[in-house]
Amino acid sequence: MRSRQVVPAQAHPQGRDTECMRLTVFWQRMVDHFGSGYADTFARDHVMAELGGRTVHEALDSGWDAKDVWRVICTVMNVPGESR
Repeated sequence: MRSRQVVPAQAHPQGRDTECMRLTVFWQRMVDHFGSGYADTFARDHVMAELGGRTVHEALDSGWDAKDVWRVICTVMNVPGESR
């Protein structure tokens, strides 16, 4: 089975919504899964090879689409299917 490589979307302006998933939806999913006290800590500190050796914040800032970042998080952190 071939694995799907997630590639960053075109860079998006800082603070704006991405085309495929609104950042507000992305951050709500992060809080729903990790909790309000840990979501930002995880996003700031957890480096993932699947994001090119970046944290969530770094991936988003470098132009990754929020939906692609969420898919990586779901895979790496075994997020249940109903939360994906």
